[in-house]
Amino acid sequence: QDGVTPDPAVTALIDYYDALSAPLANAVIGTITADITRANNAAGESALGDVIADAQLAATAPAGFGEAVVAFMNPGGIRDDFSFAASGSEADGEVTYGEAFTVQPFGNSLVTMSLTGAQIETLLEQQWEGQTFPRILQVSEGFSYQWSASAADGDRVDPATIMINGVALDPGASYRVTVNSFLADGGDNFSVLTLGTDRLGGEVDLDALATYFGANSPIAPGPQDRITQVP
Repeated sequence: QDGVTPDPAVTALIDYYDALSAPLANAVIGTITADITRANNAAGESALGDVIADAQLAATAPAGFGEAVVAFMNPGGIRDDFSFAASGSEADGEVTYGEAFTVQPFGNSLVTMSLTGAQIETLLEQQWEGQTFPRILQVSEGFSYQWSASAADGDRVDPATIMINGVALDPGASYRVTVNSFLADGGDNFSVLTLGTDRLGGEVDLDALATYFGANSPIAPGPQDRITQVP
C-alpha cells in the first residue's frame, strides 16, 4: 500500500512460510485437457461447477462414506478458474495443489445427509426464493432438471423434470445428498439443508478435489448439460 513501509520482520516471516509451503503448493495433483472455468451458461451451470460437484459425489458415494446419489456445490465457493496454460513451474495442462486451493480456498468439509424428494425440490426453488440474486447450485453427474426464466419464485422448477440417474424424483422418497459444511448449516439462505438428517461428515472439499484429479486425470471441462433453462 502506498505510504506504508512493510515491517521487515513480518515480511521475513511471510517469505519463510511461502518457502516452507512451496513444495505442497507446487505439487501436481492431475491434469486438464483445456481451461475449466466458472463461466455460467444461460441455465447457470459452469464447466468447473460440474467437475467440483462430481468430485464431491465421488468422495461420498461409496458405502461407508455417505452413499450419496447427488452433490450440490454453491457457485460462490468457486473462487477461480483452472487454466490450461502453465502459471508457474508446472507444464501446460498440469494442475497444482496451490491452484486447486485458489479455486476452493475455504476449507469446508463435506456433509452427506438424507433429504426427501420434496426437500430437494424446495432446495432448488431456494436458488431464487429469499435470494438477492439467483444462486444456481452446481450439480453432479446423473442429476438433471429444468427451470423457467419467466415463472414466479417458488414455481420456477418443473418437478416432473427432476431426475436422478434417469429416474424421476419421488417427493416422498429419501435420498442421500452431499453439500459442503457451509451449505449444510443453511449458508446462502438454503435453509432447507438444515433439516437434513443422518448427517455424516467427510473430508475437506479441497482434498476431495485433489483425490478426484489424481484418480481421473486428464479432466475435461464439465458438459454443462445437467440444468436446462426454458422461457
